[in-house]
Amino acid sequence: MSLLTAFQAKKTLPDHYRTMSIGEKEARIRAIKQALGSRLLILGHHYQRDEVIQFADITGDSLQLAQEAAATKNAEFILFCGVHFMAETADILSTPSQKVILPDLRAGCSMADMATAAQTERAWNALQQQFGDTIIPLTYVNSTAEIKAFCGLNGGATVTSSNAKKMVEWALKEKQRILFLPDQHLGRNTAYDLGVSLKEMAIWDPIKEELETETPMDKIKVILWKGHCSVHEKFTVEQIKEFRQTSPETKIIVHPECTHEVVQQADYNGSTHFIIETLKKADSGSKWAVGTEMNLVNRLAKEHSDKEIVSLNPTMCPCLTMNRIDLDHLCWSLEQLEAGVLHHPICVKKETATYALLALNRMLERA
Repeated sequence: MSLLTAFQAKKTLPDHYRTMSIGEKEARIRAIKQALGSRLLILGHHYQRDEVIQFADITGDSLQLAQEAAATKNAEFILFCGVHFMAETADILSTPSQKVILPDLRAGCSMADMATAAQTERAWNALQQQFGDTIIPLTYVNSTAEIKAFCGLNGGATVTSSNAKKMVEWALKEKQRILFLPDQHLGRNTAYDLGVSLKEMAIWDPIKEELETETPMDKIKVILWKGHCSVHEKFTVEQIKEFRQTSPETKIIVHPECTHEVVQQADYNGSTHFIIETLKKADSGSKWAVGTEMNLVNRLAKEHSDKEIVSLNPTMCPCLTMNRIDLDHLCWSLEQLEAGVLHHPICVKKETATYALLALNRMLERA
């Protein structure tokens, strides 16, 4: 197959995909998948809508999927049904001959966008002036390749919600202080669980370019980037109180991207994998209110119909950017690929990928 460049592909979804029936689109996707065989690998993030997940060869969290992409050497095309930073990580970890495709370039991540390379460089310079060479940067994998590269270049590493405690412990042995990007809540909840008091944490505001703290500078151990997940921040202590009053037997389980107050009030907190496994192993007839993305909550409720599983926030919407990957865009990407057009490829610059890989490998070596 001779592939055209990404710029030769149309940027806007053609109208006819809106008029095709669901059955037609599903049939086209199945036919192209069968034709491409092992040359194609479709990855689906847990937060994806069911209409897309049904076609995923592998379902998982962002780093797990990127690692699966790297391990599947015979896949020439990796179609990532997730968001931009996830596809970047897959490109970094896969081989140069493999092509990573994101069905819709608008599928970004508001959290990742809260820390740009320019903002991070300015923050680093200011913090170096204040604290000297006493800081090591850590970034959640929910960040751009440029932020991962910044951490790799400056001796730091990436973290996931599953291994954040292990990586924060490692970082505090390396340097006196941590700069934790871009999710303040995961950073705060992790450090607190390891015995770092809230008074020993400060917040860097990238908009005001200032450190928010009432603590003496020499007492600060963790500097949290002022970023957050727009989905997980919508879970509140009031929602927990409502369940405690109306359904006291319901267990509350939340993701550590939720606020510190919510995590402290919940019965359990942990990564997406932790939530999935906890509900899978839960007793039949048990009741659960889950503080994470709605597509996943609904899927878990269907998979474990012997249990009562609902969202902690009954008015919660699915992750809007993740949901930009729909049946239409999946079908369009595959038809373009069938026609010889590499549609919306994700290609991380070589230098950026090199330093980002350093940060990823420092984590993977300790996983």
